[in-house]
Amino acid sequence: MKFDTPAGANPIDRMKVVGKPTDRIDGKLKTTGTAPYAYERHDVVPNQAYGYVLGSAIAKGRINRFDLAEAKAAPGVLAIVTTLDMPRLKRGQQNIAYLFGGAAIQHYHQAIAIVVAETFEQARAATALIRVDYARERGRFDLATEAKTAPLFGGSSGEGSSAPPIERVGNFEGAFEAAPVKVDSVYTTPDETHAMMEPHATIAAWEGEKLTLWTSNQMIAWSKGDVAINLGISPKNVRLDSPFIGGGFGGKLFVRSDAVLAAIGAKAAKRPVKLALSRPIIANNTTHRPATIQRIRIGANRDGKITAIAHESTSGNLPDGKPETAVSQTKLLYAGENRLIAMRLAEMDLPEGNAMRAPGEAPGMMALEVAMDEAAEQLGIDPVEFRIRNDTQFDPEDPKRRFSQRQLVECLRQGATRFGWSRRNPKPAQIRDGRWLVGMGVAAGFRNNLLMKSAARVRLDGRGIVTVETDMTDIGTGTYTILAQTAAEMMGLPIERVVVKLGDSDFPVSAGSGGQWGANNSTAGVYAACVKLREQVAQRLGLTGDVDFTDGQVRAGGRSVALADAARGGELVAEDTIEYGDLDKTQQQSTFAAHFVEAAVDAFTGEIRVRRMLAVCAAGRILNPKAARSQVIGAMTMGVGAALMEELAVDKRFGFFVNHDLATYEVPVHADIPYQEVIFLDEVDPMSSPMKAKGVGELGLCGVGGAIANAVHNATGIRVRNYPITLDKLLDRLPEIA
Repeated sequence: MKFDTPAGANPIDRMKVVGKPTDRIDGKLKTTGTAPYAYERHDVVPNQAYGYVLGSAIAKGRINRFDLAEAKAAPGVLAIVTTLDMPRLKRGQQNIAYLFGGAAIQHYHQAIAIVVAETFEQARAATALIRVDYARERGRFDLATEAKTAPLFGGSSGEGSSAPPIERVGNFEGAFEAAPVKVDSVYTTPDETHAMMEPHATIAAWEGEKLTLWTSNQMIAWSKGDVAINLGISPKNVRLDSPFIGGGFGGKLFVRSDAVLAAIGAKAAKRPVKLALSRPIIANNTTHRPATIQRIRIGANRDGKITAIAHESTSGNLPDGKPETAVSQTKLLYAGENRLIAMRLAEMDLPEGNAMRAPGEAPGMMALEVAMDEAAEQLGIDPVEFRIRNDTQFDPEDPKRRFSQRQLVECLRQGATRFGWSRRNPKPAQIRDGRWLVGMGVAAGFRNNLLMKSAARVRLDGRGIVTVETDMTDIGTGTYTILAQTAAEMMGLPIERVVVKLGDSDFPVSAGSGGQWGANNSTAGVYAACVKLREQVAQRLGLTGDVDFTDGQVRAGGRSVALADAARGGELVAEDTIEYGDLDKTQQQSTFAAHFVEAAVDAFTGEIRVRRMLAVCAAGRILNPKAARSQVIGAMTMGVGAALMEELAVDKRFGFFVNHDLATYEVPVHADIPYQEVIFLDEVDPMSSPMKAKGVGELGLCGVGGAIANAVHNATGIRVRNYPITLDKLLDRLPEIA
């Protein structure tokens, strides 16, 4: 199905199933521990052995030799494969780091060997017996140092966030110089790790030349192709199966060493091999969100209208890597005739920087939304009002291009009313609650809507059951449920009459899960397949004209026939793909939010407590408000982590992330998170898809960090521009206690 004209009225608009706050189909499996995650697929293939990965102890250099004598003699060992046993594997299309093979070391904990043994404990013990002779080389590990000579560098996150090396509109320098009110500030965000609950894990089994991987992966088709490239085999000989994923946040968009080494180990041991990466290996061996250094300049007139805005960002990555596109949202979010956008990329020898939830916008808005508050403070204008005055219904870089939907002002106004913003004291450090200094902060939220081709297959059997098959994944987002809702709405069935099967590369290729593109595109693919199935049903039942599918019945021309009757003579199968025209090019498609936070800071210790949080979101049709709310409050929680605690500490001597486990890399726990309220504006976007939906998973994160930083400033009068905002950055500047 080609979607190249705005969506008109269609069966989804009935909203009998779609749009209802529906419990997740997979919820019972998750809560009872019976959902089959990758490492727990004990039943898929017999005689599984255990693999364990050895990571490099240096960050840059070469391996001279291995001493494997003790390891090979250890109990239970079946096979050992080292990186010197094969040439460097080709990189997949999505990889920046090389995953295995050859003597060269690119980063700390690069996989350099796999041990396969009868038990996990035997594999781990034998790995510790491997002796490695390294030739260490000097590496580049400090972004601040490397940023001084970093060249201009454009790039894309692959998730709708992108920018050229440098882009100018108007005369920024002249307008900024002439502006009566100016902000010129530098902000930093640290390296972060995904810290998902389920580790990267794979079970690999060979049957002749055919390889099956039961793995944890967000993008099945991408990864099937990359596994084939990595291992030098035909894609038709690779199958991935990933029905349940215990979190990914972008860290499982790509093939990592667990999948490749499980396959290599299985071939060497002539046994199926299961392998899970340990937490330290995950932090240093997979991917992470790169640190940024961002300079933002805003020039405004006394009336609060922005006349000049510039956002420049520097990040680092391995050679051939991409920048963190932190400037992307600034191209679109606020008006201003004179604009400057620039990105720089430093080559570094730290582990691979790549997508982490809302790459680009998440760290970019942690800086932009604080700079907006700084400008509002200088102007003496309320921060909500300042943002409203600089709203635009057009692309600021191309005024001929409208936004398909843009309700940012309504998000801000509704949020301010609901949150009690009028009670905020604009003068910082004035509100006390006992020993606590209390403040409020606001930030806009922004994330683009990304359209991606997505396919599905639907089956109708003689019992009237509809089965959906697609390689789409569920990373804890509720995909099973919204696909079932879509098929139920289209075929006129209760959701209980729909079965959804996901994550198998033998199924039609979907959009996959990432960048908040999954829900809109995968449901649109199911919609397209159901349109074909409806046509087959009508044809088999001899119904013509306006055919209605309701309550398990098919009605037309005064006749009413049970849907199941269409498949009495045999199963009906339909498959189709949603493909997009250029509607996203003729009108800018984005999602918007307003984030409000109340924070308290201990006047004695500088300890920060978030007390209240509100997100008001405008993101097209909300397919399942219950699941969408869960996505947003989870993203808001991640925003608390980014603002207040998450930071991979870099050892700048030896080039590794020191706090590479969940004991020392801090993430929010229940005690850190207050009541969270989420409001969805009533909105449909017919320019987006037949579902008239967009996405909301990333939007719930974008802006949260800035709102927290602004609340801390309102509480204390202290402006912290270097995340995370920890008490040591407040202690020596806290207001004197009377």
